[in-house]
Amino acid sequence: MNLPKFIITMDGYFRLGMVNQHKDLLKPGDSCIGGGYYVFDFVSNRIILDRESYDFGRPNWHLLEVLKVPSTYRGLRIVYKYDDGFHDDFNVSEELKIEYE
Repeated sequence: MNLPKFIITMDGYFRLGMVNQHKDLLKPGDSCIGGGYYVFDFVSNRIILDRESYDFGRPNWHLLEVLKVPSTYRGLRIVYKYDDGFHDDFNVSEELKIEYE
């Protein structure tokens, strides 16, 4: 069953798509440092990320300084919601330098 999933790689690539498993978003040589699920919120111009990958766990944002995002998503803010009662939402667009490719 394909679901809207995302991953981030150690090289800083943000990949998302409708896939069965998070590993389906990996390219040869990639090292995944977390993933989860996404939804587009066009009303507030955001990509909302949440939950975690069964295989790779929550995104390890602290390992990155730059996030490489497909240029298709330019203009959309990216927010990760922990929804665990302990962590505040992580405003990816403000906390990391975004490079569009």
